[in-house]
Amino acid sequence: MTTYLWNPPPVQSLPVRGKAERLPINRLFFVGRNYHAHAVEMGKPVDKSVERPFYFTKSPQTLVESGATVAYPPETKNYHHEMELVLAIGAPGFRVAQEDAHELVYGYACGLDMTRRDLQLVARDKGRPWDLGKDVEASSVVSEVVPMQGRVLDKGELAMTVNGQPRQKSDLDKLIWNIREIIADLSLFYHLQPGDLIFTGTPEGVGALAEGDRIDGHIAGVGEISLHVGAAE
Repeated sequence: MTTYLWNPPPVQSLPVRGKAERLPINRLFFVGRNYHAHAVEMGKPVDKSVERPFYFTKSPQTLVESGATVAYPPETKNYHHEMELVLAIGAPGFRVAQEDAHELVYGYACGLDMTRRDLQLVARDKGRPWDLGKDVEASSVVSEVVPMQGRVLDKGELAMTVNGQPRQKSDLDKLIWNIREIIADLSLFYHLQPGDLIFTGTPEGVGALAEGDRIDGHIAGVGEISLHVGAAE
């Protein structure tokens, strides 16, 4: 039996609708700029005819469940929300063809990619990694996972509010790269595994949050998500 100097971190997991078992988390992948209107508001329009998706990752330890209260993070004055559809991978796959991508789908959830926008933009403009802006403690918020094995979502309203006021509203049919394309492309770089989560990108309307704010969001056919922003530590 292996012994350690101290206890290793616990397995990160999420509740699954209709099941007592929880879904263990492996890796967290994020698709950048996957809605045209959001790409434009970020000053980086996307031309799908000459570009392919790009990705960043976060530590699984950034995962928190919907309904939590998270502290306003340190070293930022521009803390942003990004509402997204999250895809849960349920089968291994490498170099997956688009027509076979549905075989890797276990289910879906609502997600929030919380971001230190000021630090992300400084890093972007200097050609540096985004880690300090994106890989933020308690920044990957996910609802319960809804099993939809083999199903590819291609439409459905995505919307969120802050303190009851509309902030983001779009539809999954506006994804630049759809679910099949994302799975196929990402599987060229990684051996996808059960428990991998893919945040598929956020639509326009991202914005700053303040201490005490409450986020509520939903994706049609998937579920709801909420988050409270607590005081800074």
